[in-house]
Amino acid sequence: MGAGRIHEDRGFHPVNIAVLTVSDTRTADNDTSGDVLARRITDAGHHLAARNIVRDDIEHIRTIIGNLVKSKEIEVIITTGGTGITGRDVTPEAVEPMFDKRIEGFSTIFHMVSFQTVGLSTLQSRALAGLIDGVFVFCLPGSNGACKDGWDKVIRWQLDSRHGPCNMVELMPRLKE
Repeated sequence: MGAGRIHEDRGFHPVNIAVLTVSDTRTADNDTSGDVLARRITDAGHHLAARNIVRDDIEHIRTIIGNLVKSKEIEVIITTGGTGITGRDVTPEAVEPMFDKRIEGFSTIFHMVSFQTVGLSTLQSRALAGLIDGVFVFCLPGSNGACKDGWDKVIRWQLDSRHGPCNMVELMPRLKE
């Protein structure tokens, strides 16, 4: 874990997390990045509240994310895939206009930890995060390694209510003020 620590005297509050794989080629049988995230989410004590695969299509991505947000059951959405720079990579174009607020620091921190794993290849990622109607949305690249880095080194700790000096879980009740 990076800066910060777990305060054992604080209670752990599991959150409801949806995983959305953005891909024209992944299926339930070969969605290894979705598997990585789903396993890590449940191993950390959170609830995997939904899991979907959506094709690389801006309107389709927006529809699925919009439905997850409207459900009022989802507190966090993590997408995997579609953040690269090829023509079919459209996750940022789909999701960013939906943001009420962008979490600028996520992209910076993700690239810092990703650089330690893949070096300059991190430049090919447009990972991003933000808030949509009080729901945290994290958009990760589609590789297993990027999902591991994003969850293990960044997202996991901000979704642990015991992490200090502060974390995103403690902000959840105030997101729609």
